Amino acid sequence: MAQKLSEIWRQPVIVENRPGANGTIGVMSVVRAPADGYTMLAIASSGLTLNPLVFPALPYDVTRDLAPISATGEVANVLVAYPGLPVATVPELVSLARTKPGALMYGSQGLGSNGHVTGEMFRQRAGVDLLHVPYKGSVPALTDLLGGQIQLMFDNLPSALPHIRAGKLKAIAVTTASRSALLPDVPTIAEAGFPGFDTSAWFAVLVAKGTSPSRRDEIERAVITALKSPEARERLTAAGIEMAATGSDELAARISREVLMWKDVVDKAKIRIE
Repeated sequence: MAQKLSEIWRQPVIVENRPGANGTIGVMSVVRAPADGYTMLAIASSGLTLNPLVFPALPYDVTRDLAPISATGEVANVLVAYPGLPVATVPELVSLARTKPGALMYGSQGLGSNGHVTGEMFRQRAGVDLLHVPYKGSVPALTDLLGGQIQLMFDNLPSALPHIRAGKLKAIAVTTASRSALLPDVPTIAEAGFPGFDTSAWFAVLVAKGTSPSRRDEIERAVITALKSPEARERLTAAGIEMAATGSDELAARISREVLMWKDVVDKAKIRIE
């Protein structure tokens, strides 16, 4: 996207990674920058919908400090299992979990991560007792899953897909409302008996709240144009990401919807990160 924006604006657009604190460092670098539209935030959905719920002392407020520009892409999550686990479907998994409460472990990318809360949503709706094992990122969780130290994981599809195709992991279901084009034979959790189950990891662009409406409109038009270019579509698809140039209104509505959805899950699971 940065490359296409450079072409549209005829000036360099630089990507500066600011990792740390579940995305908080990156967010605050934008919030504290001049609100002139020259500093934009590219962020995963957890920084907008989950961090405010699990971090009691979060130093930013999404509604107060940030203005939405557009969603940019979406990645399905997939429920994967260690091949030795004797289940192939969601009903079989639920049945096994109910006979062995607390015995099955699912790993996540960390406390309060998308994979964690998706697992909690599944646990709550299925009425099963799964043990959550948080890791520091997807790679160590996948490593233990491949080795059989844990049995399950709700991972993003691009991360898990190579292992699924190699036969090293079993794909039980995808978590989105519709099946993934990358795994067309794998059902959704909603199809498997849990209507309305729909979670994913997605990405968005925002700017500081004080940015003028005219400048925000200009950025929104440019971002959508960049995302819809054949080159951007091709690169996103190759990475397993579905392009989502939805615009600012839909992004704002989605953030609100998902905060409400995750609040119910987080409150029931009592997830808090001090």
